[in-house]
Amino acid sequence: MIGKPIYKVIFHNQDQIFEVFARAIYQSDMYGFIEVEEFVFGERSQLLVDPGEEKLKGEFAGVKRSYIPMHSIIRIDEVEKEGEAKVRESKGATVTPFPYGGMIPSGD
Repeated sequence: MIGKPIYKVIFHNQDQIFEVFARAIYQSDMYGFIEVEEFVFGERSQLLVDPGEEKLKGEFAGVKRSYIPMHSIIRIDEVEKEGEAKVRESKGATVTPFPYGGMIPSGD
């Protein structure tokens, strides 16, 4: 029997890039959001502690479901097994987002 798939979700949060692993992701009923559930963190030896992963464990401790804005998502991959969760500083945008003004054209 094949287990539930694992997804790697990479997204912007303020001036940082988060890379987390989860077992369930889907489009939210709240327009413009992706829901991420069942976060997976690696069970590493207690002798080696990764401060980045520990920071993410603390950030998502007690979180049942996280709503991430679609425009913050960089990439979502289905992977065979979880990896190391990471948080790193964003070095500035190299891609400019497509402008969205929500303007209504006049009927002239």
